[in-house]
Amino acid sequence: MADLVIRNGLLVDGTGAPPRRADVAITGERITEVSERIETQGKTEIDADGLAVTPGWIDVHTHYDGQATWDPILAPSATNGVTTIVMGNCGVGFAPARRDRHDWLINLLEGVEDIPGAALAEGLTWDWESFPEYLDALDRRPRTIDVAAQMPHSALRTYVLGDRGADPSEPASPQEVAAMAKLMDEALTAGALGFTTSRTILHRTKAGLPIPTLQAHIDELVGITDPMRARKAGVMQMISDAYLTADAEHAAAELAVLGTLARQTKRPLSFTVQQPNHVPDRWRELFTAISSWNAEGFDVKAQVGVRPIGTLLGHTASLNPFFFTPTYRTIARLPFADRIAALNTGEVRSRILEEHPLHVPSGTPGAFANGFFNMYPLGDPPSYEPDPSTSIAAVAKARGIDVTEYLYDLLMANEGRDLLYCPINNYSYTNLNDVREMMTYEHALFGLSDGGAHCNFICDATMPTTAISHWTRDRKEGRLPIEFIVHGQTQRIARHVGWTDRGAVTVGSLADLNVIDLARLQLRAPRLVADLPAGGTRLMQRAEGYVATLKRGMVTFRDGEHTGALPGHVVRSTHSHS
Repeated sequence: MADLVIRNGLLVDGTGAPPRRADVAITGERITEVSERIETQGKTEIDADGLAVTPGWIDVHTHYDGQATWDPILAPSATNGVTTIVMGNCGVGFAPARRDRHDWLINLLEGVEDIPGAALAEGLTWDWESFPEYLDALDRRPRTIDVAAQMPHSALRTYVLGDRGADPSEPASPQEVAAMAKLMDEALTAGALGFTTSRTILHRTKAGLPIPTLQAHIDELVGITDPMRARKAGVMQMISDAYLTADAEHAAAELAVLGTLARQTKRPLSFTVQQPNHVPDRWRELFTAISSWNAEGFDVKAQVGVRPIGTLLGHTASLNPFFFTPTYRTIARLPFADRIAALNTGEVRSRILEEHPLHVPSGTPGAFANGFFNMYPLGDPPSYEPDPSTSIAAVAKARGIDVTEYLYDLLMANEGRDLLYCPINNYSYTNLNDVREMMTYEHALFGLSDGGAHCNFICDATMPTTAISHWTRDRKEGRLPIEFIVHGQTQRIARHVGWTDRGAVTVGSLADLNVIDLARLQLRAPRLVADLPAGGTRLMQRAEGYVATLKRGMVTFRDGEHTGALPGHVVRSTHSHS
């Protein structure tokens, strides 16, 4: 008798094969039978008639490195069908960490990933120093999902170089590179998935300083990853200004670094590819380079998003279009109810509207202040491919009203809790046609959810749900087959990082599964919650339609509610010398 049988489901098995009717039997934490009709009875059964059965999603790009040390749930990823996450991306994390670097690492993560520093300071237990000890600390804590960790370059660099390591202009000596390589080798032995780094000006500390790894010499990168080459094990992840810079020479130089690293290390490499508005077609150049490297025999992937990278603006978020006015700043730190009461007064309203055009900052922040053609009411359920006619500017013009007055009143609706959606990347032509092209590229990985990060600014950890609901059902044109989308966020990722025990509903695989009501699957609007340590806030987004999520054969969530089961493990990759 099987422990659990899921019957009558529409099986989308993760391999890319067309959906089919099938039953799935589970014993212990493994799938033991998949067939059109299973005669064996289960101790427990789930009737999936009219529902889809898929592997659990694998999220290759998250920043739960701190949260995973205190939070057993790891929502909203876990409540959106994700059963395995990869942490330590973009070269930032909390190990290795000397005692005198704790505050510095917290400030780095607060600056780069918008994770409240007070929450990290209170939540992190720091019962580790080395990377292997960090994995052991994660192992001691129960959780709903599996977690895997990568060695973050910034933490490693400052561990070895000290204060010098925090300065991106300071080169590492050959001896220091050798010391970092030794720690990388120890991390691989302990089960690190690989190595990550950042080379983007967007990543800055809380004090506004560039990330320590911004200008790391190629010799440093190759030296650190030499143990990966020697072992023929581990993956690399990077973010580079190659997709972002308007300087063609700088983009070419960054691509040269990426290509050299792929050739020298001979390990799978993935890096961020997005579409910024100021260079909306640069991503095509990156894809050309990636194709050439793969043609040479190297495994290089573009990490792409399945929707815009969208900033959320409003009175419950980190920013809103009036944040830069002197009057708003005088009330910005008031408790929320008091701030809304002040904003509802005619005097404050008049002063803010008068000050607004005089206090628009330059650069990207300015887009959050007066980029009205790129601001949209988020809605509930939210729209992640909004029509240009629904932008704040377009609606105000159609109604013949002042755009800032319209915006002010819109943000005060629903007691000041509604949010605006401002797609900062992947929406240059006000549609997702280019994103579709990115998603269907043969060397693409679905990623960039940033789960656990940008707590009060971005809520993209729910991308896997959008991938199913929008791309296979809701989009008017250019929909994609469900088997393609499911494969893209399961087996395709598993294969890239070297996992053979998950990502597909096959006999012998881990019983990581979703049972989904496809007709009902949708996201609700994000809402601010104060559930982080020290009262820290974050945006939380609920999904409807996940009837059940299973992790290692145990039902962890039913209709979005945690069952109490905590079967998650630390996924330690097995790396041995070849």
